Amino acid sequence: MSVRSLLERASGAVGRWQVLDAPSYQVEHAISLTYLLAGRHARRLQDLAHGVWLGHPVHPFLVTVPIGSWTAAALLDGLDATGRGGPGTGAAARTVVKLGVAGAVASAATGATDWQHAHDEARRVGLVHGALNTTALALYTWSLADRKRGRTSRARATAAAGYAVVLTSGYLGGVLSYRHRLGTDHAVQANEPRRFVPVADVSELVDGEPLAVEADGVPVVLVATDGRVRAVGGSCPHQSGPLGEGWLHQGELVCPWHGSRFSLDTGEPAQGPATAPLPCYETRIREGRIEVRRRAHWRTPTAVTTLEEASR
Repeated sequence: MSVRSLLERASGAVGRWQVLDAPSYQVEHAISLTYLLAGRHARRLQDLAHGVWLGHPVHPFLVTVPIGSWTAAALLDGLDATGRGGPGTGAAARTVVKLGVAGAVASAATGATDWQHAHDEARRVGLVHGALNTTALALYTWSLADRKRGRTSRARATAAAGYAVVLTSGYLGGVLSYRHRLGTDHAVQANEPRRFVPVADVSELVDGEPLAVEADGVPVVLVATDGRVRAVGGSCPHQSGPLGEGWLHQGELVCPWHGSRFSLDTGEPAQGPATAPLPCYETRIREGRIEVRRRAHWRTPTAVTTLEEASR
């Protein structure tokens, strides 16, 4: 059996461990309670951790800090142990271990914030991923303490054990990203329709209520507000939540699954956990029918039509 097959069987087995469901919900509640204690700053802190300000999740690039630092520490420890390093090799190893510990704390906070919205197999794999990362952090913290006390040999041993745990956890992190698509953009990225296509009658619109339609098989949401008709993608970029079942809050479209909020003018997320924008569509009214077409560049206000045109 190949290494790939063994790894996939192992990660698949973790995803089927239903025994992890109960502790995972307890951890999720603890994360939620932690943010609730922040009071009115809770949402701002969550959006910061999700990466709404960045345009994609913060966690993936933060994890490069501990992985890179601890890889450098493994190399420096090896050089120091074999006597091939200079007089400052041990001190350098201690410094990068310290940097890795700091980076691991930051990446753990962002990863936990993203993970709390995961479901089923991704939730279980994520829980094990987080447990392994916590174990690695504990081992490196122990290693750092031993380095300060001059227990060099034991410090290297615990660091080596921590690095093995990090590599295992890193594989599960890849499973979360590339198999379960946690943190990736789930919005439909099709460039269709390129020409205006009819999707609904004007009479079907109710002011302030999202209407789910399809444009050449692509899910779209129509929203009529203040006499204007806007159209955005119908699948939430976070985890494909049905935005047609959502609602408006302060003029923004809210996902019914996890509460992400989007601007109807630009599609940009105004509140996480979604970090990617919604596709936007131009609208027009012809003979009592609303027509839409995909806008190529939707990070600018979308061309919209008004309901007054329906009466002409």
